[in-house]
Amino acid sequence: MDKKNRRAAGGVAAVVLLVLVVMDVLTPGAVIALSPLYALGPVAACVALGPRQTGLVAAVAVALAVVSGLWNGDASTAQHLVRVLDVALISGASVVVASVRTRQELRLTRLTVLADVAQRAVLPVVPRHVRSTDVAVRYQSAAVDTVMGGDLYDCYNSATHTRFLLGDVRGKGIQAVEQAARVIRAFRQAAALQPNLVDVAEEMNAYLASFFDEEEFVTAVLIDSTETGRPRMINAGHPPPLLIHPDGTSEFIETDADLPLGLGWRYSQHEFTWEPGDRLLVYTDGVSEARDRDGEFLDLRILGPQVVGRSVDAALDLILQRVRAHSLRGELTDDIAVMMLEHTGDEVEAESAPAGRHTLAQPLL
Repeated sequence: MDKKNRRAAGGVAAVVLLVLVVMDVLTPGAVIALSPLYALGPVAACVALGPRQTGLVAAVAVALAVVSGLWNGDASTAQHLVRVLDVALISGASVVVASVRTRQELRLTRLTVLADVAQRAVLPVVPRHVRSTDVAVRYQSAAVDTVMGGDLYDCYNSATHTRFLLGDVRGKGIQAVEQAARVIRAFRQAAALQPNLVDVAEEMNAYLASFFDEEEFVTAVLIDSTETGRPRMINAGHPPPLLIHPDGTSEFIETDADLPLGLGWRYSQHEFTWEPGDRLLVYTDGVSEARDRDGEFLDLRILGPQVVGRSVDAALDLILQRVRAHSLRGELTDDIAVMMLEHTGDEVEAESAPAGRHTLAQPLL
């Protein structure tokens, strides 16, 4: 629970007690005694405060219940004792609730960190620059759960080929991470041996189908930028990449998407055009399906002008900030993997440092 929520809960508890005390003092004891309602203070506190802070509020509430007998004129009655006992019991229960809630929050925090570490252990380090292409990648876990997802990316670069992969395995949990690692392994094997992108996809599909059950598959985008001016792409059931031009205009690279890997049979590659300075944003559906409070999806094309003039790393950081800002309560509802490629127009060798208008692409016969 963040500090803002804790301060709000403490403030609500204090206001509740103050208002009740004032009303109790101003109300003649012979008419009604409001002291049992003092238990609302610790109840409000336990929603966000820890057991110690809730215990402090509870102690104040019980003390006020005790002294309320003075202004109600019934301090020596059995009824007053029952009221004090009522406040004490509810206050004690509130402390227990705060303790349980705090332990659960700590456990969820540890699980979130563990999930993020496990996911990042699977994801490879990619070079910052390969064959006239700057590269940046990012992965972020969803904020609303702690279950590991199957979002993935990879880059294969050799003297003969430069190929990229970004995908999303169906499902969550350890099994999805295991399958994501298997997808990356299949990509590296096929990308190193197969002469063209179609063969890469078909070999990956055949390999993965033997491991996936009937409900498992991976949507993916495969890109071959070996010939930088003539990149090829295969879309296996994945959201279309966004091509961003230096002037801020952008367009989705629309293709007739093939079936996801693990479910398909034959795949077709498409050639698209990009010029030096153009950038390609490839992403999982955690980006394209981010919804605001009105249920509206994020239109990625409005991000084009905002990333112009920034490095690919800074551009991805900004995009992730915009996705969070668009999402309800600023929380991601699904894991996110994003990759940005920029055509630099040079021929610099790959570095070892890690990266941290609709257009119809033309099929290649």
